[in-house]
Amino acid sequence: EIYKTLLYNQITNTERDVPEIPFSFSVTAVVEEVELPVIDVSRLIHGAEKERENCKEEIARASREWGFFQVINHGISMDVLEKMRQEQIRVFREPFDKKSKSEKFSAGSYRWGTPSAT
Repeated sequence: EIYKTLLYNQITNTERDVPEIPFSFSVTAVVEEVELPVIDVSRLIHGAEKERENCKEEIARASREWGFFQVINHGISMDVLEKMRQEQIRVFREPFDKKSKSEKFSAGSYRWGTPSAT
């Protein structure tokens, strides 16, 4: 419950009920400007064989080197993306006990929200 007081109440914009870091937070960070991989996945459906193979290689390389990448031209509507975001917020706010009963994680898994980590 302490983390809710320290974090949730401090970073929630009550107008939109969306987590947001306020200006009063002081965070020191070193930011290196980098360009994340951006992958146009429409090539997987509409591209020629060579374009599809190049796209697959870009995904594999970005996964190996970065661990993540931005996907564009995926065909998912903004409406669906917004509904997913709202559902993520709803699930995130559920008590850990409720989430742990509904999720099927392996016994030894470690993730944010594990009681020993929070």
